[in-house]
Amino acid sequence: MNDLLSKLEIKVNNNLFLKHPDSSDLGKKIILGSVDLIHSIGFDGFTFRKLAHSIQSTEASIYRYFESKHKLLLYLTSWYWGWMEYRLIFCTTNVECPRKRLIRAINLLTESVVEDNQSTHINIVKLNQIVICESSKAYLIKEVDAENKEGAYSDYKQLVSRISDIILEINSNYKYPHMLVSTVIEGAHHQHYFAAHLPRLTDIIEGEDAVTTFYKEMVLKSIETQ
Repeated sequence: MNDLLSKLEIKVNNNLFLKHPDSSDLGKKIILGSVDLIHSIGFDGFTFRKLAHSIQSTEASIYRYFESKHKLLLYLTSWYWGWMEYRLIFCTTNVECPRKRLIRAINLLTESVVEDNQSTHINIVKLNQIVICESSKAYLIKEVDAENKEGAYSDYKQLVSRISDIILEINSNYKYPHMLVSTVIEGAHHQHYFAAHLPRLTDIIEGEDAVTTFYKEMVLKSIETQ
């Protein structure tokens, strides 16, 4: 699987960038450097000036690729959701039982990401932490409707829809598949964040991935009892 993932070119909506960052060495440095810097100082403190300094380039050069740091965040989160969808496809292919596919999907959505430098050119652990801490800033904005029309959230919605379809295979009468999947994704992010920073808001069980266990129980009970 790692060899296959390393060869994948994850496509991101063209409206999110001015020049494709994969088209040049500088573009790739911008992506790698932004992941490192946002992970280190947070998105609120992140600026193109700081990024330019860290990658030994200029602000003007970065603006040739992205019109704003918000567009850059949209690019990073969209890339992440595209990567997650590829992983989902790989781990559920040739699994006939929809219940087993759903369990694998929940595991994928809720487990901590383990670093694997062979799978992609981006530091996935750092990007995962950015998604957990910062991804809501990509859509909790006044311009969300306009950006949605431009396809800014298409990768996220595609992942949710793909897993929602599995739920409907198990129970075609279940009314809230998209609501359930998006709740799992966002809720798991919150619980991982709480576990790291506000542990009294969650339940940490030694020797158990409590977040994954909780959401598997919640999802399966929800769809199998309706």
